[in-house]
Amino acid sequence: MVAVSWSTEFLSSQRVSGDDEADRFIETQFTDTSSKLAFQQWLNSLGSNEALRHLPAAYQCPPVSPALQLPAWANRHMMANGAAFFAKHAEQIMQLLGLLSLPYCYAAADGAKVLHLSQRLTHDAGKRLTDTASFVWDVLSPRAFAPGGKGFTAILKIRLTHAAGRYYLLRAGTWDFADGYPINQEDMAGTNLAFSLIVIRGLRKLGHSISYADQQAFLHLWNVIGSLMGIREPLITHDGKSANLLEQAIRTRHFKASEHGRELTRSLTAYFTGAISSRVTEKEIRQLMRYLLGDEPANLLGIDEPVPVHLPYLLRINSAVLAFTPGETADAAWYRKSRTFQRR
Repeated sequence: MVAVSWSTEFLSSQRVSGDDEADRFIETQFTDTSSKLAFQQWLNSLGSNEALRHLPAAYQCPPVSPALQLPAWANRHMMANGAAFFAKHAEQIMQLLGLLSLPYCYAAADGAKVLHLSQRLTHDAGKRLTDTASFVWDVLSPRAFAPGGKGFTAILKIRLTHAAGRYYLLRAGTWDFADGYPINQEDMAGTNLAFSLIVIRGLRKLGHSISYADQQAFLHLWNVIGSLMGIREPLITHDGKSANLLEQAIRTRHFKASEHGRELTRSLTAYFTGAISSRVTEKEIRQLMRYLLGDEPANLLGIDEPVPVHLPYLLRINSAVLAFTPGETADAAWYRKSRTFQRR
């Protein structure tokens, strides 16, 4: 991997482009209604990774044709350890995606604008969260990148969906290029960190002691996912230190109050309140978000509820209750927890 300095100049250069291969592919498929419909039907039909071994002639080009290839630096052993780490902490990682990772993304005003324009979270938060959860289960499965897994196909679907989003936003005539390119390289790198590094931080706030090896394995797995999603090599961090430095640089550049971010946060908390109102109040959800995010990002999002002094203690008890079952394999834990999650 390439080590770089996360300078303002470098990161600014990453805001002016999306994903060249995917963008060219979408432009080719969207030349007429018939081609667009055929592409959408094919994309929706993708199931396991095996579906990418026999491609229609029109799709035998990047980024589809090499979609089954891991980056040259990918370490299968570390990826397996990263998946095992997820299986061990799956319930709380899935909770953190909604209570920490997504609000963290909303605190970046420019990225929140794109999410708001998509209207998926403000108009159908439940569907967006369910889709995100399904993606995470697919890419973090112990067999995600095996022939019968769904990791490669899940990643390709999101990569091409992002490209389609850029296609429509740019042609709507309302996009302000002062905000950079929609779904640009810097924003994609920030989102990848929100699902990896920020989750590690959240687990530690919940009382977990995470080893350096487990941290590296989980970050490495998300590095692989990010690379397959079209994030360029200079934005793939190679260790915890560089991940922290990149996160800090992006946060410093883009965290600021915005009505888009606050509206997305209100939509998210309203969804959680409706989904689990019998067990927790909206105030308690927002208190937990503030505890996980920290004061500064929470203030930007309008999460003003004070954190109870006893909350960290209760969270540590909750962490112990959700602990990994001794002797359970990663495959068994992933299967059991994914089935439980889907029944909720």
